[in-house]
Amino acid sequence: MSSEGKSNRGLTSAFDKKIVLQALADSFKKLDPRTLVRNPVMFVVEVVAVVATCVVLLSVVSRQPSPVAFDLQITLWLWVTVLFANFAEAIAEGRGKAQADALRRARSETIARKIENGKEIEVGATELLKGDIVVCEGGDVIPADGLVIEGIASVDESAITGESAPVIRESGEERNAVTGGTKVLSDRIVIRIIAEPGSTFMDKIISLVEGARRQKTPNEIALTILLSALTIVFLLAVATFPAFMQYGANASGISIKEYITLPILASLLVCLIPTTIGGLLSAIGISGMDRLIRKNVIATSGRAAEAAGDVDVLLLDKTGTITLGNRMASNFIPAPGIPVERLADAAQLSSIADETPEGRSIVVLAKEKYGLRAKEVRDVDAEFIPFSAQTKMSGVEIPGIGGSRPRSIRKGSGEAIKKFVTDLGRTFPQSVQKSLEEIAREGSTPLVVVENGDVLGVVQLKDIVKGGIKERFAQLRIMGIKTVMITGDNTLTAAAIAAEAGVDDFIAEAKPEDKLARIRTEQANGHLVGMIGDGTNDAPALAQADVGIAMNSGTQAAREAGNMVDLDSNPTKLIEVVETGKKLLMTRGAMTTFSIANDVSKYFAIIPAMTGTLYAFGKPFGPLSALNIMRLGSPESAILSAVIFNAIIIILLVPLALKGVKYRPVGASAVLRRNLWIYGAGGIIAPFIGIKLIDMIVNVLRLV
Repeated sequence: MSSEGKSNRGLTSAFDKKIVLQALADSFKKLDPRTLVRNPVMFVVEVVAVVATCVVLLSVVSRQPSPVAFDLQITLWLWVTVLFANFAEAIAEGRGKAQADALRRARSETIARKIENGKEIEVGATELLKGDIVVCEGGDVIPADGLVIEGIASVDESAITGESAPVIRESGEERNAVTGGTKVLSDRIVIRIIAEPGSTFMDKIISLVEGARRQKTPNEIALTILLSALTIVFLLAVATFPAFMQYGANASGISIKEYITLPILASLLVCLIPTTIGGLLSAIGISGMDRLIRKNVIATSGRAAEAAGDVDVLLLDKTGTITLGNRMASNFIPAPGIPVERLADAAQLSSIADETPEGRSIVVLAKEKYGLRAKEVRDVDAEFIPFSAQTKMSGVEIPGIGGSRPRSIRKGSGEAIKKFVTDLGRTFPQSVQKSLEEIAREGSTPLVVVENGDVLGVVQLKDIVKGGIKERFAQLRIMGIKTVMITGDNTLTAAAIAAEAGVDDFIAEAKPEDKLARIRTEQANGHLVGMIGDGTNDAPALAQADVGIAMNSGTQAAREAGNMVDLDSNPTKLIEVVETGKKLLMTRGAMTTFSIANDVSKYFAIIPAMTGTLYAFGKPFGPLSALNIMRLGSPESAILSAVIFNAIIIILLVPLALKGVKYRPVGASAVLRRNLWIYGAGGIIAPFIGIKLIDMIVNVLRLV
């Protein structure tokens, strides 16, 4: 199954008709002040809209000679501004709810076979308690999260991972965790339940996907405080604005009562405060979590997703993350006087019965390099010698046929073959010993092949570095992220792999306490650290790391220690998570830059409209009208156009907030420059164009 297919399983488009209709309904529900108060900027807009509404209603009831139609339009657009901000949040939440519904459908009501007093009874899965023992056989759905305490089985986890390939779950330490809602395909296992009803892993996923537990992140809180402070500053500025206007009007000898009405002052306030980012801030945070979910990563909090964007040190296991994890045959190095074809042929014969990836790779390499094809030695009563931990060798005994010489072939570690040869009274060649040392220094594993006591040479096995990984590490380096490889290999081998992969540092012969110590050292130096793990021995390091990703196939201890769970159990996912976190921060920064720049331009619409007649001294317009560089039709149309644009720009930016700014692996200074040029300049230019177009429409339709 492709990663694209997995990452988008069960997902619905954000602008699906059902989601949009529900979001529209939720937009009105979110007008509840108790809900909206969590967004101070939009709460102020709602309060202002309420005040403007009261003014309009009072004017209608008292039949006062005031521009009711104009005030009514402003009031309606103030409410639309709040509704658009609510819609942005609701549409982001709606996509999460759609995903949660898909997960609920995947978890059907299950009957559990519970062991009680030595007998097997059937109970509902919701009735199971922590510590209960259940039995599952082929075809059964696992009723709740648990640990396999007896047996081994093939399990289909596609309900949570989207991956159709089954996995093996067995009693023991590393692969004993099972998840409720997954299905046993074969064999029989006994499970001890480890979760209470309503707190299973699937329940947590659904809750997190729905956003029920989404809390504001530290950066989001800091930005909210900044936006609140700016709102208070502009609130004070608008509150004192009538006094300054009246002073100018008295000096000019004119009346400006029509320009300092409450609806107009409300327009000024709403256009000055950062409503754009205020309306989109929550949607950006929710969509960041959603992008992680699309990568099949569940973050237990928004804090973890955001911290991923600030990580500047990554600890990565070598095997499976940096390398493919399987040593593959890469070269045949013959002993002096031995044809390389003879070495390849003997190595291939000794590997025919070897079903390990290493053995298969030797057969393939001999075929690809020298055109050798594995002979059907089983037909001649060949005896295969399986590998054992005691001998550290494998091989084959081929009887002589038709007068040919019998062949006794062995393949194994240099130390084992050296002992085997010396026990036969032969000498181990110095040239082969030198090859063994050179291969070890390169970070590869050597296997020596011997036939009938003659050392034929060495097969070089190499743990292949994943394609493109060096380039990705180079991109991370540009972003200011340091990569540290963790491996149990010796220092020489670790150094060779580290050089080939392009990591910045490595820890050789690493033990669990070494990982924890390195994380604490980096954090003490002011760094944020991310790592990924799957075993119980990784749990302390996962808990200590700022971003700890536990693989879903790992132990329960690891899943509980990390603040993210990778449903695909892909060790390289850590890099993608960091990139997703960076994208979240870049999107928030871009939107903030656009919003502040956007507000600057709106000053040139409203302020000239309100102050253009000051100091006119008999002329139609005074010197302050020079600020009206947009050449808007009238003061009223300028004010109304600015308010309309202020509302519309929120809804126009919703797709960008949900999709996110395109990620580029560049440094912070480059990101800042790009934001200033694209979103800063764009935020200044867009209102000039948008407000002018709206003003033309307003005047053509004679709305004022």
